[in-house]
Amino acid sequence: MAAGMRGVLGAALELAVPVECGGCRRPGTPWCPRCAAAVRDDPVVLRPRVEIGVPAWATGRYRGPLRTAVVDLKEHRRADLVPVLGAVLARSLLRLAEWEAIVPAARLALVPAPTRVLSARRRGGDPVTALARDAAARLGPRVAAVPLLTIAPWTRDSAGLSAGGRLANLHGAVRLVRRPPPALKAPHPGTVVLLVDDVLTTGATAASAVTALEASGVAVSGVVVLAGA
Repeated sequence: MAAGMRGVLGAALELAVPVECGGCRRPGTPWCPRCAAAVRDDPVVLRPRVEIGVPAWATGRYRGPLRTAVVDLKEHRRADLVPVLGAVLARSLLRLAEWEAIVPAARLALVPAPTRVLSARRRGGDPVTALARDAAARLGPRVAAVPLLTIAPWTRDSAGLSAGGRLANLHGAVRLVRRPPPALKAPHPGTVVLLVDDVLTTGATAASAVTALEASGVAVSGVVVLAGA
């Protein structure tokens, strides 16, 4: 009886809010096989205009189904895409580990890139933190998402700014919201720390985040994003 009622309610909800593929808008599924195949590729090395100081990789380029899904997650509150994109991120992290691009360690810490509190509130939560937590859960108990960063509310929206303008806009604006756990602080060979984000465009946010983390004693080994613009 309960299962039948859940089915009726699920069908009613789908009629009210039709489910469609986050990559191509195909109805009836949040992520279709064609879009899943389109993003199933090896990570790509990124060379942003702003020097980050550590290696950077993306699960793919910011185009096609991956771009559509990232935009839907961030701007349209498609929380159903968190497990979809979390799986994409986890697969790329595993591949980087296979390549030994990530230094072998007992633990892996995924630090979400910073966002403004108001932006996260408008989106119903921080999507990057949600992605990091989903990927960490898929990778097992030795991997954890560790939110540490925020952006000061006085910064401008980075849209339309040049690489130099974005870097200047973020100068001194990326801050820690709490002390890093001792296991993340250098030197600590048992934990590898990666900065995680959804999109890397100029590299300004990643560079500012890495600087803030390293100033607090956290040695960042690399940056991994869903999409490289």
